[in-house]
Amino acid sequence: MSARSRLTGLVAAGFTPLKLDGSLNLDQVGPVTELLIRDGVRALFVCGSTGEGPLLTMAERRETAKAYVQAAAGRIPVIVHVGHSSPAEARDLAAHAQQIEAQAISAVAPWYFKPSSVDVLVDCLAEIAGGAPALPFYYYHIPALTGVGLDMLELLRRAPSRIANFAGIKYTAPTVDEYQSLVDFEGGRFEVLFGRDEMLLSSLCVGAQGAIGSTYNFAAPLYCRLIEAFRRGDMAEARLCQARSVAMIQVLLRSQGLSAFKSMIRLLGVDLGPVRKPLVSIDNKELARLEKELSAIGYFDWRG
Repeated sequence: MSARSRLTGLVAAGFTPLKLDGSLNLDQVGPVTELLIRDGVRALFVCGSTGEGPLLTMAERRETAKAYVQAAAGRIPVIVHVGHSSPAEARDLAAHAQQIEAQAISAVAPWYFKPSSVDVLVDCLAEIAGGAPALPFYYYHIPALTGVGLDMLELLRRAPSRIANFAGIKYTAPTVDEYQSLVDFEGGRFEVLFGRDEMLLSSLCVGAQGAIGSTYNFAAPLYCRLIEAFRRGDMAEARLCQARSVAMIQVLLRSQGLSAFKSMIRLLGVDLGPVRKPLVSIDNKELARLEKELSAIGYFDWRG
């Protein structure tokens, strides 16, 4: 993917496969990548929140990113999340992503000592993005996890003069009004990828062209139908698809959150293992309960 091309459609926020002892299980990267490509995913976003990136060592993040790039083999782009509480470490991860020929990079704001202003944030992002000057860079806005809720419109105004490879924002927040202002900024100059799966239809209504999310790993066909229905003006079908998404996500959030999301792939035939502490893994009994609840809402019928 060149710096001028744009990400569109569904981008799956990939999981990091682990063995029962907590070590990487990269043999499963190939099978899960094939599943996602078959399901209609247009790109992968790896080592982010869904991929437990902040819980992996630097070496593990490099190994995981490389495994996904190799598995995708140029068929779909791989965006590597390189965010870290240390911008210097994030810059090193960015350089590695460029070395392994990933197609783009992304980073959250430093989350322990937080940037106090948009200017400070831009300084941090410029350092990170400078590690991979040949790759498009996307800021990952997820204030619920980072605690950094700065003005994103101001970021779009200031970042381009400092970050030559700035491409846009991965926007993971429910504030659709701000999201719309970012999509419309300077006639749609930047890519603003939406990150709330349960609100995908809302984002499409205000101009979203691409979306990054966890549930695209195991329900991409549903979301593809949602997008197709929206594009042909069938809002009743689009709303039905979104309602099914909301029901599915509500079932999973009543369990152990990200662990339940990750375990969904096991129901589709690929075991990605447990999650890292302090996240809590679900057991087989809980997975069976989830499967029963998902069956009750028709997930296995409408997943596709």
